[in-house]
Amino acid sequence: MKLESVRGMRDILPEEAVLWQRLEGEIRALFALYGYKEIRPPVVEPAELFARGVGEATDIVHKEMYVFPDKKGQMLALRPEATASVVRAYIEHGLYAKGDLAKLYYLGPMFRYEKPQKGRQRQFHQYGVEALGSLDPALDAEVIDLAWHLMERVGLSREGLFLRLNSIGCREDRPAYREALRAHFSARREELCADCQRRLAENPLRILDCKEPQCQEAIAAAPKSLDYLCPSCRAHFEELLSLLGDLGLAYTLDPRLVRGIDYYTRTVFELCSRELGAQDALLGGGRYDDLVEVLGGPPTPGVGFAGGMERLVLVLSQRQPLDAAAPDLDAYVVPIGAEARRKALELLAQLRRRGVAADLDYLGRSLRKAMSVAARRARYALLLGPDELAQGRLTLKDLRTGQSSSLFLGEFLANPRAFLA
Repeated sequence: MKLESVRGMRDILPEEAVLWQRLEGEIRALFALYGYKEIRPPVVEPAELFARGVGEATDIVHKEMYVFPDKKGQMLALRPEATASVVRAYIEHGLYAKGDLAKLYYLGPMFRYEKPQKGRQRQFHQYGVEALGSLDPALDAEVIDLAWHLMERVGLSREGLFLRLNSIGCREDRPAYREALRAHFSARREELCADCQRRLAENPLRILDCKEPQCQEAIAAAPKSLDYLCPSCRAHFEELLSLLGDLGLAYTLDPRLVRGIDYYTRTVFELCSRELGAQDALLGGGRYDDLVEVLGGPPTPGVGFAGGMERLVLVLSQRQPLDAAAPDLDAYVVPIGAEARRKALELLAQLRRRGVAADLDYLGRSLRKAMSVAARRARYALLLGPDELAQGRLTLKDLRTGQSSSLFLGEFLANPRAFLA
């Protein structure tokens, strides 16, 4: 029986992994510029963490989590998102006790049992930032600016991006807004899908996330969260809009945007691409000012965002297809004869220790075929034959120009980069 990968959990092959590595490097470098430090929470967490943090009524917890018992019967989950994990670590390790703003970022796999689609799999990968400890709307603006900056840094233009923005208020605002939604959707209950009829009883805000066509008319006519903000939340949002204007970051107010997770408060946003079609969000986030307290920590405001690596790779590969034929090595060593082969292994070891990406034919190919592989894999070929060995030399061939030169082996190894420019 032929074994294959689990549905929705795909292999990232070497040609594509090159782009992933480049993006991960850009993400780490930019997050560091903004003062964020990496945190690596575990892939497996107590299922209760997400039930309490993300919300029992969310699709993530209700339908999409991978949940299983361990050998002692404790219910565990593959993490479906990372914010709850980061906040759990923030509390568990007492990071709040430092009395400073905690600025953290992460990269890693998440898991949700949902229908696999282009740019989104059951195992998917997220990058994200979390800033814990301040309610200042300037921090919201910084996080949104960081999201824009990242997209620009990896090669996406501002013209191809747009920001959806909303405020859903604080926990004092929420009861009145929730009841307004419940009254609105109750009057149109028969128009709703089965899931939204369930959400109506559990948390009517979740109806606004529904993508089912039959629910869209009722959603479009629903009350707007901006009409239910308290003075403090309204002032916070107006200051954020002013700061975004100062930064030159355009936005579209989207009164239906609530995000699919219960911990959000006040600011919510999505940064989207015009190149992705209906599923256009590259990243999303917002405030979660109650989450630390909900998970057992001291009252601590927070704001952050998370983005999907698969979506980002998809957009970038559409703009500039991956070049699987691009050389991945500086040099390819081509020995001629058994004695030269032994010397080639020694040469390889020394080159690699000097930071030169190099390889050797291990398949016993003919000289012609080995040179063909060299032309595909590397910028230069290093030929070692009986004549070269006798003279302590090697032949360096530039595979782009075809030009060859004879070099003393010791001179070459003293500074190989000078010859492999």
